[in-house]
Amino acid sequence: MTDEAKFYNEVGKEMAGHSTVNHSAGEYVGWEDATIHTNTIEGYFGLFKRGMKGIYQHCSEKHLPRYLAEFDFRYNNRIALGVDDVERATSALRGFKGKRLTYKPSNLVPSE
Repeated sequence: MTDEAKFYNEVGKEMAGHSTVNHSAGEYVGWEDATIHTNTIEGYFGLFKRGMKGIYQHCSEKHLPRYLAEFDFRYNNRIALGVDDVERATSALRGFKGKRLTYKPSNLVPSE
């Protein structure tokens, strides 16, 4: 589901289906099919943009998948979906098990 921007047409060809709403004509939900809308993705991007401006301020391309994964978790575990703070924390801790974020050793540390 996208708005009517032309550049989505090419991307839409790679998908199983592609439907649009015409925001410039005041259409925000499909006239014939109410399941056609961009509200879900706009809500997700709103959460992501607020987080990037308010928490992180910068996101390198290298780490973009990690930031997106964090905001996927936040979006899919929000109060509006019935997930309270305890459930969210429990789910996050469960997701940490067996995972480590590692970096290559830095050569900036002086050797002895």
